[in-house]
Amino acid sequence: MLVIADSGSTKTAWCLVDENGKTTAFETEGYNPCYKGAAKLGGLLEPNLPPDFDREAVRKVAFYGAGVYEDKYSVIETAVGSVFPRAKVDAAMDLLGAARALLGRNRGFAAILGTGANSCIYNGKETTHYVDSLGFMLGDEGSGGYMGKRLIGDYIRGYMPADVRKIFRETYRLSNDELITRIYSHNTPNRYCASFTRFLTGELAGHEYLEQRIIRDSFRDFFRNIVCLYPDYTNYTFNSVGTVGWIFKDRLTEIAQEFGMETVHILSAPMPGLIKYHLEE
Repeated sequence: MLVIADSGSTKTAWCLVDENGKTTAFETEGYNPCYKGAAKLGGLLEPNLPPDFDREAVRKVAFYGAGVYEDKYSVIETAVGSVFPRAKVDAAMDLLGAARALLGRNRGFAAILGTGANSCIYNGKETTHYVDSLGFMLGDEGSGGYMGKRLIGDYIRGYMPADVRKIFRETYRLSNDELITRIYSHNTPNRYCASFTRFLTGELAGHEYLEQRIIRDSFRDFFRNIVCLYPDYTNYTFNSVGTVGWIFKDRLTEIAQEFGMETVHILSAPMPGLIKYHLEE
């Protein structure tokens, strides 16, 4: 029995895979070992297992997640080991999971474009080159958090066109001060800002300002500030996983082409690719 976890800022996707390849999927709250201890992860996982599930039948757990740096491997191993006592636990960053899901055992370029952003060069086994996205406060270009941050900033500064501003005000009914207070007081400001990407697919979807200033320019910033820093990046195809890249995949493909990269895979979630990867081990 194999267990695979893909943990992001918003949620953790779990998949139980039996010896016949049958899968059972469920979700729990997102988990980051930089902010939460081992007991929290065990508490999220246990109530969601099937009632008759044989925990001792699990021989391997592959856990990929945000914040799973090398010094946090022991936190994951402790948490998961308390639930699956006979399992070998492999913990790794979500970026390695994205690369494996997108590229399998082939070398190439892989990116995450969801609430946050990340990217790497992958050699078919591990990540070999990494340009830091700098996180929500300083970077994360091309992510949902970045797009939401730009949208809110344009609204507060008065840059947003009048027709868009009117709908934005009617949708959220928040003053400038209220918006700023909510961002700076929110436990997860990246997730709060990313929630505003719904506005991009709402009543004004396709509006030139939203298309050019927010969506396409955010993806251009991702390429200018991150992708272009990889040596010989145009020698690779472009591959990404994450809801933001998936929702706006047509625009993302166009921008990748502007920067000389052919797009091969844009996936909404890594789990199908991770199941394939681990079943082929």
